[in-house]
Amino acid sequence: MSYNSPLYLFMFLPVVLLIYRFIPQRHRWKLLLMASYIFFYIFSGKLLLYLLASTFSIHHIGLWLSSCKKKYTEKKKTAEDKAAFKIIYKRKRRSILWFGIILQIGALLFLKYFNFFGQNVNHILNWVSSPLLLPTLKLALPLGISFYTLQAVSYIVDVYYEKIEADDNLGRLALYMSFFPIIMEGPICRYSQTATDLYECKSLEYHNVTFGIQRIVWGLFKKLVIADRLNPLVKLVFDQHESYSGIIVIVAAVCYTFQLYMDFSGCIDITIGTGQIFGITIPENFRQPFFSKTSAEFWRRWHITLGAWLKDYIFYPIALTKFVKNLGKKTRVRFGKHMGQIISSSVALFGVWICSGIWHGVGWNYIFYGMYYFVMILCGSIFEPLVEKTTAILHINRDGIPYRIFQSVKLLLIVFIGELFFRANGLRAGIAMFKSIFSGFELATITNGSLLQLGLTKHDFAAVLFGLLVVLVVGIIHEKGVSIREKVADWNIVFRWSFYYATILLIAVLGAYGAGCAPVDLIYASF
Repeated sequence: MSYNSPLYLFMFLPVVLLIYRFIPQRHRWKLLLMASYIFFYIFSGKLLLYLLASTFSIHHIGLWLSSCKKKYTEKKKTAEDKAAFKIIYKRKRRSILWFGIILQIGALLFLKYFNFFGQNVNHILNWVSSPLLLPTLKLALPLGISFYTLQAVSYIVDVYYEKIEADDNLGRLALYMSFFPIIMEGPICRYSQTATDLYECKSLEYHNVTFGIQRIVWGLFKKLVIADRLNPLVKLVFDQHESYSGIIVIVAAVCYTFQLYMDFSGCIDITIGTGQIFGITIPENFRQPFFSKTSAEFWRRWHITLGAWLKDYIFYPIALTKFVKNLGKKTRVRFGKHMGQIISSSVALFGVWICSGIWHGVGWNYIFYGMYYFVMILCGSIFEPLVEKTTAILHINRDGIPYRIFQSVKLLLIVFIGELFFRANGLRAGIAMFKSIFSGFELATITNGSLLQLGLTKHDFAAVLFGLLVVLVVGIIHEKGVSIREKVADWNIVFRWSFYYATILLIAVLGAYGAGCAPVDLIYASF
């Protein structure tokens, strides 16, 4: 019952909305919590216990941190050595914090990475002829553990730094952790963003309902018309990469990049639209990333909530350590302000991207993917002064259209290569596919019908190109700060509803579903 399935769209969500509409407001949060746990149980069964354990643990740790602060406030006035008492208090709260973080992250790493690291350790042990080997365990991942774990960590860290008060209401915290539209693929919400609105349960309003449905339909367009249609080609080439080379591998990498974006952003559109129906503002996760000019800007526009989480809970904590601060001072003196700052910040940047790679999936190709963007972003910072001087000497207008086109093409190449390794069935497969691009490279592949032997017909390609063109036009309009939904809402009722019906008809005609089309799971749900 994924978000794009008929069961979710025409049964689960409408039933929840119907009950929500007619029960008293004070009971609505209970309905949403029950619906969320039912949704979770459908996918993960008894693994629901992991979500419950995570929720109970952060609830207790938050109250523990709050209690510790209260005791400190009461006793510091009578303490003889206030400085020593403060140090003891800080150490205790820090210990509680780390206990909570290790509990959450430890469960995620154990379930997700134990067998992967065990296999690699066993390779080393076999190499040295050791009789000891780590066992392979039968482990199952609960739905959304990569997402709700980060939400759990952000909650206890924010309580620790007193950005929010510890919530003594277990029900409100449980709903924040499990709300069904975000549990599968995010976005990664902070407690301060959604918890209160979720618990208060606003009344259904015409504007919210209609605009929410619009957003859901837009997400379905991206998912069904573009992402799912590209799946046969992507799956065939990546699963049988030994049989393909040259332009076909390039086409597969490009198609996967668009498939991933349309699938993930389409799911987020459905999520945000569902939240809007209930009057809940769920944070945006994408902002036209392919209009970026650099790798750093791309990641400020792609998976925004993950980037913000990594910045706040990985980058800044590392950057503010004594080691990094001292490193920054020494390197600025020795190598100058620019290089000194880059060298010191690279330590925190490395932490961000190794965590990003590990978070995304199990395999060396995901770790490589994280390191790939670490290098790309670091190189961009290192060479920026040189690029600035060179363009000035050559009198190149960096705001001009030719240079912006050059930047866009360069970024697309970086992104396509990165996604090739991201999708490959392991790092070795990714390297082999990348090498194969430069062998058997024939432009005739585009025109000799080879592309039509990869699971897609001419009609499929036409539907995908039409969908991409629509998304491109909408993206250009959004880049100019224009809200299409607001504009359409101002149209005459005849034109407005004609537009709505035409959009639904397009999805019905062009969508990849029904006989001959295998259902395609949401891609990021597996991460």
